Amino acid sequence: MADLTHINESGRAKMVDVGDKPSTERLAIACGEILMRPETIERIKEGGIKKGDVLAVAQVAGITGAKKTSDLIPMCHNIFITSCDIDFNIKNDRIEITATAKTKGQTGIEMEALTAVSIAALTIYDMCKAIDKTMKIDNIRLIKKTGGRSGIFIAEEIK
Repeated sequence: MADLTHINESGRAKMVDVGDKPSTERLAIACGEILMRPETIERIKEGGIKKGDVLAVAQVAGITGAKKTSDLIPMCHNIFITSCDIDFNIKNDRIEITATAKTKGQTGIEMEALTAVSIAALTIYDMCKAIDKTMKIDNIRLIKKTGGRSGIFIAEEIK
């Protein structure tokens, strides 16, 4: 079990010690999408959803999700997020969500970016579920990461 970083000598879960790692600038970009009927997209664009401005609420929820990541994912460190931004690209049958998160620290920020996308998508689902039960959250993934010992990662799809 020595090769498993999140398992202690007793074979149980632990949070790894990042205290000796150097502090570096770190960035992560994650994306995903929520597919829905074109009529639902139109209602969102027109502001016709009874719960309010769907994308404004989803943006705030995604940022809040990024800030709460360590509360949701047991082995995730509580880190200082220096920046988090969420963008939406509205298509005919889907909303594409992109989250960019930054930190300066000893561990990565990928989970925060992925959580931001996930929570934004879930918020859109929650706000629109009364009019569209066919929605599907899909394709949540890391597309770029910089900083730390492993260096730069860029997903093949954007190289």
